[in-house]
Amino acid sequence: MPTHAMRLHEWGTRMVATAGCSSRSSTLAIDMDLMQLNDNFGVPGVLFFDEHDGLVRANISTPAARATVYLQGAHITAWQPAGQQEVLFLSSKSEFVAGKPIRGGVPISFPWFANRHDGKVGPSHGFARIQDWTLAFAAVAGEDLHLTFTLGPTQLSRDLGFDQFRVAFRLAIGRSLTMQLTVANDAEAPLVFEEALHTYFAVSDVREVTVSGLEATGFVDKADNMTLKPPANAPLTFASATDRVYADTTATCVIHDKPGGRDITVAKTNSNTTVVFNPWKDLADMGRDEWPKMLCVETVNAAGDAITLGSGESHTMEAHISVGSV
Repeated sequence: MPTHAMRLHEWGTRMVATAGCSSRSSTLAIDMDLMQLNDNFGVPGVLFFDEHDGLVRANISTPAARATVYLQGAHITAWQPAGQQEVLFLSSKSEFVAGKPIRGGVPISFPWFANRHDGKVGPSHGFARIQDWTLAFAAVAGEDLHLTFTLGPTQLSRDLGFDQFRVAFRLAIGRSLTMQLTVANDAEAPLVFEEALHTYFAVSDVREVTVSGLEATGFVDKADNMTLKPPANAPLTFASATDRVYADTTATCVIHDKPGGRDITVAKTNSNTTVVFNPWKDLADMGRDEWPKMLCVETVNAAGDAITLGSGESHTMEAHISVGSV
């Protein structure tokens, strides 16, 4: 349990302005949130909260790292260990708007990955990344800052058929980054869900990097009409649009960014799917010619690796990211 400068507080669901409220009411609501957050969780010189384009965010600065986390989606958008370049890619054109996903960083996909499989309508990659999460814990331990965000049923989740669950997202932010996503089922019936830490990594040029760790694993090639392809038996290189789903793998992956002078290691626990993605083109919410500067290596449980929880059960998926020089 972290003990240095510990602050542990529980507080209710954040009050946010609805679409019909005046801009003045919205500003007052945000100001109230910021006052509560800074009073209850702020750590001088380490953690403070402010507003960016109407979204509340946590700003982190420790001797080991700097980072930014938005309460919408519990979305970490920046992580830069001391002495290193920024590790996460964030689009210069990403929209910071209530109810819209942020392009870059680490979006949380839950309770489905990509599109729903049951024929029902729902937002791409689920509702978790477009909902406000509650900050429940903040503590400094050594050089690391530990944060826990929680999400429970909301009107949106209930409308989509998910009304008896709890999710916690735990971060340990320092010279490495540890992310734990825990899902609990409060219903009597089983809870079936997919999940992903949809991590966008900043690279010097995706055409010059390789990824090791998946050489022995076959994959579904979503960029080639969902074709099932055999293992490549070689590190992954990039020469065209890439959207690959590697199932039944718990392997650690390493992004070898030789031009950038670093390796980025992605180790994972209780994840049996890895997704690798680059669109090979500018997307609507990406800046001009930004696509070569990003590569997604995602920690996932999806499709045949979806999770089924019995009543009262929980499941924790973890990704641990570290950076080394080459």
